[in-house]
Amino acid sequence: MNLRKILIFSVACFIGVGLVPLQAQQVTMTLSESITYALENNIDVKNAQLETLISRATIGEQRSQGLPQINSTLELTKNVQPPLIILPAEAGSVIGGGGGDGGGNGGGAPPPDDTPSDITVIPFAVNFQSSLTTTVEQMIFNGSYFVGLKAAKTLKELTDYDKEKAELDVTEAVKKAYFTVLVNEERSRLVAANMERLDQLLEETTALFEEGFVEKLDVSRIRVQLNNLQTDYDKATTATEVSKYLLKIQMGMPLELELVLEESLQEYSNDDNGFYSTLEAEMLNRVEISQLEKNIELATLDLKNNQVQYIPNFSAFGTYQRVTGAQDFGNVFQADRWFSTSFVGLRLTIPIFDGLRKSYVIQSNRLQIKQLENAKFNTIQNIKLEEYQAKATLKNSLKALEVQKENRVLAKEVFDMTNIKYQEGVGSNLEVVEADAALKEAETNYYAALYDALIAKVDLEKALGILK
Repeated sequence: MNLRKILIFSVACFIGVGLVPLQAQQVTMTLSESITYALENNIDVKNAQLETLISRATIGEQRSQGLPQINSTLELTKNVQPPLIILPAEAGSVIGGGGGDGGGNGGGAPPPDDTPSDITVIPFAVNFQSSLTTTVEQMIFNGSYFVGLKAAKTLKELTDYDKEKAELDVTEAVKKAYFTVLVNEERSRLVAANMERLDQLLEETTALFEEGFVEKLDVSRIRVQLNNLQTDYDKATTATEVSKYLLKIQMGMPLELELVLEESLQEYSNDDNGFYSTLEAEMLNRVEISQLEKNIELATLDLKNNQVQYIPNFSAFGTYQRVTGAQDFGNVFQADRWFSTSFVGLRLTIPIFDGLRKSYVIQSNRLQIKQLENAKFNTIQNIKLEEYQAKATLKNSLKALEVQKENRVLAKEVFDMTNIKYQEGVGSNLEVVEADAALKEAETNYYAALYDALIAKVDLEKALGILK
């Protein structure tokens, strides 16, 4: 094999490998694992966690205002046209200046000779000036600071409740999406099992038709039923894939991963799954109430903050400064040209009149607090209604589940008996097809009722504040 053939073969192998599709990574999860994954990866939960970190930083920001505030400033100034002092002419002979307006001659140059004779113009600055200033200010008393510090801590507590609420919402969404996938998978399985039964029946009926024992109508009837089932199967399969996509989005899982649910809907039909114990559970404190209480507390602190604006603020301050100046830039930073100044003091700021602005703000705060209290009362009433409705819905769902469970057993008995009669030649295939369709409907109705009961249980757990 020459070099050209070797290259062609290598390229062909490379292209062939590239055309082989990569198998998507498969992830198998239970409901509990799905919830745990969602609480770590869901975007809303991540943002709520970040909000708690932001609130912690806000506490530090508020606390820093009570610490000493220290600033330094370094300045270098070139006086292009130095400031001037205009004095009476007789003062010039004493000070040693000259007359003139100083226009255009900077850097301390003597004023022109054509200035009026009754005045003396003296430059007030040298060409170059520099200063290094350090200021220190310490708050001694400020009512807003202490209220703000408490408000920042309350905000941190509110963001903790917001994070808890986000986790509960995600848990609810994941549970419902998980059950949706299970019921769609079960529907696909039921339709597939039904198609398998009809396939076998079609094969037997076709053999009987070929032997002249049944009519062609019997074969066609089964084929029509199979075609309808194929359409149902396609719909159920598509619904399963769509519901899996929704579940992965709720979990924060990459869509390209293949998610396999480890559990099946049948596992939730083995016992009551805590349905009746949930009905008897007592309501715990709902996070929505805690959120409103913290909002009321924040609004109350805002009211206090505006009230303390009437109280004087007290602080201490100090400034230390080093200054220098020179006619030539090269002499500015000589050590013997730097001189020090400093001062300290106390500052008392007394609010006197602001046009009644604070009074109106305080009125607005009180009305906002009243609004939040009304919202809290209304939320409590809605939670009670939500609990009542959720319990009633779960009770009705459990009753419907019992009925569908019995119908499923009866439909299975009818199908078995009809099939036996057909096998023994004392029944028609029409009866078998009808019994099979009735069994499929009974099984579908049963799992739909089970799904409704599971969703109703999740809603009740949320209403009672015990969702986890």
